Amino acid sequence: MFVKVCGLSTPESVQEAVDAGADAVGFVLTASPREVSPEQVRILLPLVPSTVNAVGVFRHEPAADAVATARAAGLEWVQLHGHRTADDVKTVHDAGMHLIRAVTMGATQDEFADLGEDVFLIDAAVPGSGESWDYSSVREKGLDGREWLLAGGLEPGNVAFAASAAGAWGVDVSSGVEASRGVKDLAKIRAFVEAAKA
Repeated sequence: MFVKVCGLSTPESVQEAVDAGADAVGFVLTASPREVSPEQVRILLPLVPSTVNAVGVFRHEPAADAVATARAAGLEWVQLHGHRTADDVKTVHDAGMHLIRAVTMGATQDEFADLGEDVFLIDAAVPGSGESWDYSSVREKGLDGREWLLAGGLEPGNVAFAASAAGAWGVDVSSGVEASRGVKDLAKIRAFVEAAKA
């Protein structure tokens, strides 16, 4: 099970995610309680080994702007939320970067098509709400054979059930491992990674 821990902003949280066995860590480079600057990311990156993907997360920014900001932060992975096109995927790949393309369960069926992204991500219909939802409904989207992450409302106590119900290749967590909004709980990070990997 591929595990990404997102919204990290301190050396302690990055180190805990890496030590616990996370496969990817996410840095939010868009307006959010979890937002960090490219400069902050550059300070944190030395804590991330080459075996762990470090991802810059963006919401509605144009793909070219996201690529420029990610490059300034020293990142090789970009995560784009919002309605995206094959041209957006090409923009990221032409820059020599990898892409996680994120959609919500409320997206149109066209948005679930494979546009050539490296990893696909499916979030709750209301992203960031922290509320669990009918994870088994993802199976209707026909994602067999694709590398995709389940997100939205996941926490240590439900991640194993949710991933199994959805048939997920991997999982992504942010609010589910926080002590308060934007503040990570180190014990929850470790518990989440261990539960997902188990």
